[in-house]
Amino acid sequence: MYVWSKRLVFTLLGGFVLMLGVFLVEGAGGEASELKMHTTRWITLNYIGLVLWVFVWMIDQARVRGRNVWVWLVPFLLAPLPTLMALILFLQRPMKT
Repeated sequence: MYVWSKRLVFTLLGGFVLMLGVFLVEGAGGEASELKMHTTRWITLNYIGLVLWVFVWMIDQARVRGRNVWVWLVPFLLAPLPTLMALILFLQRPMKT
């Protein structure tokens, strides 16, 4: 089942880049953060857990399709969401028999 189209991926990647740009522009101020340290640690812990869970899923999907997922590790560590979308498109290509 192919639910990921190139149009959807490019739209999501564009949204990701736009949100990243807004985040960088808004976060450049010299004001102190209003988040408490506990909240920041909790968000970080949840994000790390989600990244690990997604990478395990990527390993499983690549193994099922007979592909090597380890070449995707470094890009995944740098930008998890765009790498995940690219991997899904890569895995959806027809397998040559």
